[in-house]
Amino acid sequence: MTTHQACFLLVGVAVILLATRLAGNFAERLRQPRVIGEMAAGILLGPTFFHGLLPTALFPADVRPLLSALANLGVAVFMLLVGLELDHRIVRGNSAAALTTSLGAVLVPFGIGFGISFVLRRPDSSMPGFALYIGTALSITAFPVLARILRDRDLQRTEIGGLALTCAALADLAAWTILAGVVAVLGAANHPWRLALVAPYLLVMLFAVRPLLRRLTQREPNATAIVAVVAGLLLSAACTEWLGLHFIFGAFFFGVLMPRTGAERLTRVLHDRVDTFSTTLLLPIFFVMAGLQVNLSGLTVAGLGELALVLVAAIAGKLGGAYLGARLGRRPRREAAVLAALMNTRGLTELIVLSLGLQLGIIDGYLYSLLVVMALVTTAMTGPLLTLLLRAAEGELMVTPVGERIRPDA
Repeated sequence: MTTHQACFLLVGVAVILLATRLAGNFAERLRQPRVIGEMAAGILLGPTFFHGLLPTALFPADVRPLLSALANLGVAVFMLLVGLELDHRIVRGNSAAALTTSLGAVLVPFGIGFGISFVLRRPDSSMPGFALYIGTALSITAFPVLARILRDRDLQRTEIGGLALTCAALADLAAWTILAGVVAVLGAANHPWRLALVAPYLLVMLFAVRPLLRRLTQREPNATAIVAVVAGLLLSAACTEWLGLHFIFGAFFFGVLMPRTGAERLTRVLHDRVDTFSTTLLLPIFFVMAGLQVNLSGLTVAGLGELALVLVAAIAGKLGGAYLGARLGRRPRREAAVLAALMNTRGLTELIVLSLGLQLGIIDGYLYSLLVVMALVTTAMTGPLLTLLLRAAEGELMVTPVGERIRPDA
């Protein structure tokens, strides 16, 4: 690293931390999740404004790979915690309505996204991989952001809160599985033989790594335990990256494998130390690096039409699909509407999916920009819509314990 790179790296990180902190605080004053402000800060620091002079001055080309490395590390830790927060006990403890709601929240937006992909496609788009990716991108629900909204509204221990968490967990699991399949098929073009090693990887993780993790969680959590978990996370992420799946899937699967029973103390320590470090230092860098790829300065009338199409498809697909699924699960109309509003939350999880598509060349920078705006709008509308629906349903949502409090910070 040269002196030039070191200076700009340190200055760039300082600017990123200050900008995202201020924007996050402003979002919270508006009763929005912090992630809304942090995502907006990334876009504001990007090339959309001032003809791209600001990002060019603050983040030179030779410094961006260093920032990207830090951002990817933050994403890996975040995906570990997403997997860790998918509590199997909560999923098992809710009614069959969770299955119908989550299926509706995935299948309907997926089908609509698949359909509009033929309008959004570019001449060099590889079909049907592009169509499958767009469908998956519209199907995402940000489980951690949803849990944060429930916590802020004191709904995490209500019946509707527990059901919403279960639906989001199932929907995210389905969406990540579909996305992993799409990425695997696209990655197999370069190294098809590596795809055959996915099964041995899964077997090793299930029958060798998981027992080791169970033994680790039975001990008193200390620095050695934290290092072991982080090292295992990075090795799992490295394996899936080498296999052609992308590192986020290895990080996510490692979190899913972590034992729940008897691991409460270690989970608390991971949230208090690892997650705090990641969300305050590394993830803000990811927001800005993602924002550097968003350029709306050249948006035309036709582009506004495509943006409107994406927004309508994403909102109608999620709200309509989740509502119909909840009604099929025999939930009351108002409760079904609340579930649908919550399932429309996308946030940081969507941003990770979009960054993945951009890195793999599935989408270009123009479509990436439109989809980032969609993620921002759909997440921002969740709070106000939820407030209106809760006022209408006041007194109808039963308060019942649903398990341990979930503590996502992103």
